[in-house]
Amino acid sequence: MYAVIKTGGKQYKVAAGEKIKVEQIAADVGQEVVIEQVLAVGSGADLKVGSPWVSGANVKATVVAHGKHDKVRIFKLRRRKHYQKHGGHRQTYTELQIGSING
Repeated sequence: MYAVIKTGGKQYKVAAGEKIKVEQIAADVGQEVVIEQVLAVGSGADLKVGSPWVSGANVKATVVAHGKHDKVRIFKLRRRKHYQKHGGHRQTYTELQIGSING
């Protein structure tokens, strides 16, 4: 069984037992999180699609860790103008262990 969920403005296809990295969620490590924004639930050829959410469906996940992705380097340059600017960004994430899919 799998589900398509929405969290942090992005959509993820998940199945029970998987680990995924999503945008930062305000939850402690080891805490169980219930995701109610389920766009679709299916198993094999049977698929139930919501408009926009599947009613009564949810996904339970456990927070495994918090962290930061690799640094994205930002370099701006204007040629022949003596302008160079360096920067960087590390996006935070929450790693989730998908427990059960109800729907």
